[in-house]
Amino acid sequence: MVEVQNEIKQYHNIINGEQVSSSTRATMDSIDPSTGNVWVEIPLSTKDDVEQAVSAANDAFTNWSSLSSRERGDYLRSIGDLIPQYGEELLTLETKNNGWVLDEFQYLTIVLKQIWYDAAGSASLIGGKGETVQLGTSSFGYTLREPFGVVLGILPWNAPLFTFTIKAAYALAAGNTVVIKPSEHAAVASLRYGEILAEVLPLGVINVISGLGSEIGESLVSHKQVKKVSLTGSKGTAQAITKASVSTLKPLIFELGGKSPNIIFEDANFEQAINGVIHAIYTPNAGQICAAGSRILIQRTIYDELIAQIKEKMQTPGAVKYGDTLNTVNTMGPIANLPQYHKVCSYIELGQQEGEIVFGGRTGGHTLLPDKPEFVNGYWVEPTLFKVDSNSYRICQEEIFGPIAVAIPFDTEEEAVKIANDTNFGLAAGVWTSNLGRAHRMIKNIESGNVWVNTYSRVGADLPFGGFKESGYGTDTILEYTREKSCVIEIEDK
Repeated sequence: MVEVQNEIKQYHNIINGEQVSSSTRATMDSIDPSTGNVWVEIPLSTKDDVEQAVSAANDAFTNWSSLSSRERGDYLRSIGDLIPQYGEELLTLETKNNGWVLDEFQYLTIVLKQIWYDAAGSASLIGGKGETVQLGTSSFGYTLREPFGVVLGILPWNAPLFTFTIKAAYALAAGNTVVIKPSEHAAVASLRYGEILAEVLPLGVINVISGLGSEIGESLVSHKQVKKVSLTGSKGTAQAITKASVSTLKPLIFELGGKSPNIIFEDANFEQAINGVIHAIYTPNAGQICAAGSRILIQRTIYDELIAQIKEKMQTPGAVKYGDTLNTVNTMGPIANLPQYHKVCSYIELGQQEGEIVFGGRTGGHTLLPDKPEFVNGYWVEPTLFKVDSNSYRICQEEIFGPIAVAIPFDTEEEAVKIANDTNFGLAAGVWTSNLGRAHRMIKNIESGNVWVNTYSRVGADLPFGGFKESGYGTDTILEYTREKSCVIEIEDK
């Protein structure tokens, strides 16, 4: 009997409304991080593919930007209506891309759908954002907000559907056309998402191109027809984009990494704070989120007690469940790709030199899932906590992007602020306290683009999300995707 080999499915670039292979027909393997196995193939694009994608977006710009804001809003609203129909499929692709354990209703119906709706509503507001000024007795001035043209969105591997949505929705609402470049580690969900959107939008308005950043990144960023770039990613990628954009001096949006403090005062609700710090660094994304609360600052009077309670909760049977990331009974997935897995493992080794391990530290599917052979080659890392006596160690200063946290003691509010700000990053912070005055003081004094009090990682369409310092600048909001024009009209003949 001849054994039948299952053919690996291929996904394609989306250019000018069509599914197309790379110009050379070359492909890359996409790896399921829970198993370590190839599950699909994606295009390995070239500069020729870049030219096709950007040209398609540029050709589509005039017609798309000429639509009324109401007409563009209708398109975006119809996308929001459509998302639930593809929820299970998109969720499957996302989790096999990056290993996150995702709730379909919360992630797709609440977050992504609402972003498209919010962008649709924002489109109609752009015309009202200008100002009118009387200039003497015979002239007046006013301002207009206009789209840039072709906007390039560069996505990370940890949250491709969310970052795709928040970049594309507001750029399109403002009248721009879009080219999306997903990470080579997690492109599948974005390619399928682009295919779905292209069925709704006019030809060329949305384009998705897969490839290595080292091969096509500079060509995309430096392309003269690309008028603005938005990146969610690392500092190193941001520096490369900045260098590549110098020749055309285009505006940039950078949402980068973080080493975010999660600060617990002695007057906090302990149960809420413990649940908050666990969710902020361990579940469901294994700490692979830019706003992860990776530094847990605890007031010294409750330091030992709270660490003991966190340990007890994390080691309760069933508190952490590994396995199929499509099964929401499981609470934590793997590290999203092999290079990142090796990086996280190296920080666990470093942490044992710099601090005292409280719990965790084990790695590998063969260790954490020996009874589930399909996962033994996956990139699994156990939730890990280190106690340290100083914020100066590398595990306190460097972004790890994995389920590894450090617990740092502090005595006073002023010291908590000093430690919180003692980092090159400034993306997010959490504060747990019952003192309203302290909550407001901490919000004011922490150098961070987002501060959450008695909650953590509350993001979505309601508020902008951006960083300070090396965490970047700019936000994926509709005003950021418009440029302001000043106009003057003389009303008297002279």
